[in-house]
Amino acid sequence: MKAHVYVSLKKTVLDPQGKTIQGALKKMGYQGLGDVRQGKFFEIALNGGLTKEQATAEVEKMAREVLTNPVIEEFRFTVEE
Repeated sequence: MKAHVYVSLKKTVLDPQGKTIQGALKKMGYQGLGDVRQGKFFEIALNGGLTKEQATAEVEKMAREVLTNPVIEEFRFTVEE
């Protein structure tokens, strides 16, 4: 199984890196550009000995306890077989 975890800053947290990227894209001439926010992506290979439910619980725990700072970040994830 494989898990994909997406971590981003909470909407209420300023994102200076996203603003810098947004400014650069505008200067490069990209049209129709709205807000840009940056984040992190993790691809995690899971041991075949877990059920999908166990894997989902394990990935959620990893994301909550290790991969994010819960004060300023949020996450979402998928688990695929």
